[in-house]
Amino acid sequence: MDHADSVPVAELLDERRHLLEVTYWMLGSSGEAESVVGETYRRWYGLSEAERGEIATPRYWLAKTAGAICLGVLAHPRRGAAGQRDRREEHPTKAGDAEGAQTSLAKEVSRVLLNALDSLSPAERAAFVLNDVFGMASGAVADIVGRPESECEELADRARHSIRMQRSRSTPPDEHDLLARTVRQACVNEDAELFESLLCPDATAFFDGGGKVRALSRPVHGSRQVAHSLLTLLAHHPRTTLTTQSVNGRTGLIARYDHQVAAVISLDIAEHRVAQVWVVLNPDKLRSWNQLPTQGAPGSHGRPSQ
Repeated sequence: MDHADSVPVAELLDERRHLLEVTYWMLGSSGEAESVVGETYRRWYGLSEAERGEIATPRYWLAKTAGAICLGVLAHPRRGAAGQRDRREEHPTKAGDAEGAQTSLAKEVSRVLLNALDSLSPAERAAFVLNDVFGMASGAVADIVGRPESECEELADRARHSIRMQRSRSTPPDEHDLLARTVRQACVNEDAELFESLLCPDATAFFDGGGKVRALSRPVHGSRQVAHSLLTLLAHHPRTTLTTQSVNGRTGLIARYDHQVAAVISLDIAEHRVAQVWVVLNPDKLRSWNQLPTQGAPGSHGRPSQ
């Protein structure tokens, strides 16, 4: 018996679904994702039993291998831009447990976001997906992408900027400020109907917990789901406050617990509504905010590295 592969069936299925989700986000095609996962398992079983036994965390090894294969596919695309758009219309492949996972994921992923990912370089796309979508630690992202951690952080920053620019339009500062303040009021009053009306139908929210807090590990898509997730996060509590404040030159939201900054929220606006919400919860990225003097000039503080 191959003891290196003796694991509960629930763990096996969870592992496979995780790989399918990672590869689908990186490639945007359920068919290609299925092929990559198949190749990943072929490489796993190409190892000897002794070699597999030496791998402390098989799931990590599989994710790293799948990520490397995806990078190769992205670096040598077999289709042009038109082909990339066509693959958005593919139906999930029917392959046992893969069917349910892919069908569910396809419903959650914004086509707008997937199309935006197509414009990124392979390394930018990988860094963004692994960090922002799956919340992997920076060391793990660097290991999979094959670049230093600092470079991976820069790649992810460039990817975020590119995605923002594709959705955002030139919104006058006073319009942005009014919309941000209305969003705050909807959150304070826990007014889900108002909040939802302020969001684009295909709005997306990203939550960066950095593995340091228990945040959502995947983006939330759709106005109703985004409103619900933000209202849940910012639920009224006697020791919490929510204020508007300049975040890198645009009005954003700052959530504090007692006097500690717990979340910095940036809003990207398109067509007079909020298109994307970026929520930074990672304590490491909030450290500079919490070093500000209590009576300092908060409006001069910039957006945290997301």
